[in-house]
Amino acid sequence: MDWSIQEIAKLAGTTSRTLRHYDDIGLLAPARVASNGYRHYDAEALVRLQRILLLRELGLGLPAIADVLEREDRAPHALRGHLEWLRREQDRLARQIASVEQTIDSLEGGERLMAEQMFDGFDHTQYKEEVEQRWGEDAYAKSDAWWRSMSAEEKRAWQERLAQLSGDWIAAHERGIDPAGDEAQALAQRHFEWLRGIPGTPGGGARGPSREYFLGLAEMYVADDRFGANYGGGDGARFVRDAMTVYAERNL
Repeated sequence: MDWSIQEIAKLAGTTSRTLRHYDDIGLLAPARVASNGYRHYDAEALVRLQRILLLRELGLGLPAIADVLEREDRAPHALRGHLEWLRREQDRLARQIASVEQTIDSLEGGERLMAEQMFDGFDHTQYKEEVEQRWGEDAYAKSDAWWRSMSAEEKRAWQERLAQLSGDWIAAHERGIDPAGDEAQALAQRHFEWLRGIPGTPGGGARGPSREYFLGLAEMYVADDRFGANYGGGDGARFVRDAMTVYAERNL
């Protein structure tokens, strides 16, 4: 049994264009190409695509993903590692949900807030090992020092800037503007500048995000529902991805 490229794109929350690109660079080949030129994928290709999407969620670029897949040729073993990471994320999110629910209950019931409970699941240092493995110890140290160096007001301002950017993306999508148009491209430029202002990450620094990193994040916004929620859901995330893709093609 196999599936057409359109079916796989829909199931995986990606695009036929992305799948064709994966084929062009040798990352994900179709099982066969029909007489009409349409690509079709079998179960083995689906497993490989699942691994690719999981690695994208971890922030890896396509060359790095290709290297990982080449070295980890045993899919079940590699997927167990991905599954462990997902379970840790699931536990962290469950703790955050419980923490926020407790805060709401306390506020509505007039109870005293418990500081030790309010921030369960919000400790950014839990990602220390993962960040160091992905981008190096120096990357984590710089990002951590940058965040800790800010005052509460500066942190709030940074978060408000991000919230405003996300809100503007949502509003633009709801108005149905063209991802390639001037307004959407201005938002993509703001997104680029926001990423450039985060020290220690692959996008931080004077040069800003590379084309590969910028496109990788764009795809991750679609692949990960947690990111998609920042842009109004899957459709909004796809709008952001499309606008960022155009920006990268024109400017990076």
